[in-house]
Amino acid sequence: MRHEVVVPVKSFRTAKQRLAPALTPLERAELARHMATAVLRAARPLLVWVACDDPEVADWARSEGARIIWTAGLGLNGAVSYATNYVFSLGAERLTVVHGDLPLATGFLWVQRQRGIVLVPDRKGGGTNLVSLPKGASFQFSYGPGSFRRHYISAWLSGLDIYIWRPKELCFDVDLPEDLAYLRLLSTNT
Repeated sequence: MRHEVVVPVKSFRTAKQRLAPALTPLERAELARHMATAVLRAARPLLVWVACDDPEVADWARSEGARIIWTAGLGLNGAVSYATNYVFSLGAERLTVVHGDLPLATGFLWVQRQRGIVLVPDRKGGGTNLVSLPKGASFQFSYGPGSFRRHYISAWLSGLDIYIWRPKELCFDVDLPEDLAYLRLLSTNT
């Protein structure tokens, strides 16, 4: 089965604005790059596509062995929908969309054993960190606050089996200063 991964990545320079109270712009950019690198490396050996609209991100992604899907002006939902359609049109049979702000990310090969739609919420249960679906699935991406509920409803409406997984390494994303504090705590305890 041809299983591929799409990682949407916004400009490192403008990423993680909600961390401004805790980090300088340079620190936020470095953190965004570090987390996205962890996600791309965790996706190996699968073919990885980075959906982006920033030349610096595109250069970085190529240096990490990823392919680029240019998604300028589409916003997150539009970029992910476009990238998903594009990758499926090239022959992928399963596609996993995973976000680039998962510093603890590990491999995604386990996803391909599922036949339906796989959802991984963030650790608070409101956002969606990973969506995996087979080719031909009727599914609408709807990121933003409360996305997990909307994604669950879309998966249910597809008529396919739904698998909800909560591996801590994929549920933990970094959006707010308290997430950063938790990450620092984890790194000092390992």
